[in-house]
Amino acid sequence: MAKILGVFLAGIFALLGLLHVYWAFGGKHQSESVIPTVDGKLAFNPPPFLTLLVALALFMAMLVILGQSGFLGTFIPNQFFYWGTLAISLLFLLRAIGEFRLVGFFKTIRDTQFAYWDTWLFSPLCLLIAIMSFLILRR
Repeated sequence: MAKILGVFLAGIFALLGLLHVYWAFGGKHQSESVIPTVDGKLAFNPPPFLTLLVALALFMAMLVILGQSGFLGTFIPNQFFYWGTLAISLLFLLRAIGEFRLVGFFKTIRDTQFAYWDTWLFSPLCLLIAIMSFLILRR
């Protein structure tokens, strides 16, 4: 079961990474729904370089999950994958909980397009990633 979860989660990270690469190189599809807004203005405007760094982090998370699931052999110590998977689980759990203003289940600003998608897609996906990472960790 851990291998199936690992492949599924690695696929999620790969898709998210590719989506960030698309945005970094000027893609606009759904870009207005993925950044929080305050009073109709973007809360932040990430430059392409930072968006590529997020993509790189997502691809690294994919590799960590694949390693923890047993797909990358024994060249890299298992402790690296263990601690990396634990960090992924905790980070995405914290993202799901949020910072109590703009993102997460406990956000206070709820009347924006981002808030809608965060409530129904982004935060639940982060919670799912956290749970799946923890289950892979416990294999």
